[in-house]
Amino acid sequence: MVNAILLILVGVLAGTLGGLVGIGGGIIIVPILVFMFKFTQHQAQGTTLALMVPPIGLLAAAAYYRQGYVDIRAAALIAAGFFVGGLLGSKIAVGLPNAILEKVFGVTLLVIGLKMILE
Repeated sequence: MVNAILLILVGVLAGTLGGLVGIGGGIIIVPILVFMFKFTQHQAQGTTLALMVPPIGLLAAAAYYRQGYVDIRAAALIAAGFFVGGLLGSKIAVGLPNAILEKVFGVTLLVIGLKMILE
């Protein structure tokens, strides 16, 4: 139950950032699945692609799925959170001045990049 709630919150976070600064799937969800949920890089990428189906990641997710690298349950839970978070983030973004939105985007990428490099 706790993991289900955490996975939905991952979706909300990624959806919010997706709506806010146009990023989400690979930039947010993959590192969280690797660092917090101990997925392998392959599992994280495959699961992230699966939550974007259809049609964006259908063929890529299928390739990962055939190799056993997709957690369908995690993908569905994150997608549910992402759905709500995307609306939340977009509502915030449209109210921000462009200069602030650019800074939020830059800081988000910097923090994630440093985390990936330093872990």
